[in-house]
Amino acid sequence: MNVPAPAPIATLVAYVATIPAANLAVTHFGAVPVGFGYAAPAGVYMVGLALVLRDLARETAGRRAVLAAIVIGTVLSYFLADPALAMASAAAFAVAESMDFAVYEPLRERGLLIAMLASNAVGLLSDSLLFLKLAFDSLEYLPGQILGKAWMTLAAVAALTLLRRRKRAAAVLPEATHH
Repeated sequence: MNVPAPAPIATLVAYVATIPAANLAVTHFGAVPVGFGYAAPAGVYMVGLALVLRDLARETAGRRAVLAAIVIGTVLSYFLADPALAMASAAAFAVAESMDFAVYEPLRERGLLIAMLASNAVGLLSDSLLFLKLAFDSLEYLPGQILGKAWMTLAAVAALTLLRRRKRAAAVLPEATHH
């Protein structure tokens, strides 16, 4: 029996959790400041994190698992948050994730972080445009949506870069002590 390793499962669970968490945040907190005088629906940070987690889940668990995670997250959102908001979110996620995949897959050979940054840029823009139009019939929060999601993408990429550097340094350190 081929059982996935804990890292893929943890990444998928975290990714799935961001979907209803984003919708619950919008439902309960409304709009939040994201900097430079802009505001966005409160789920903006969770969605920004979801974009990064989607790429990590793709790396560890595969594309099929990510698509299943989107469905599971959407179903959870439907039952936990406002159903209309969940449906707007589901449509936006589906389009954004498809566009994200289209950019991520060909760029992956150039490196994980490059693929993440480029695909998240496309994903956050498409998700923001579609979600705001479907959920609020307005693009008033578009600058805030883009900014908030960009903050999360940049923070996650910075954290991944630091983790990779630490891992490389730890791998080199034992070799240096043997000489």
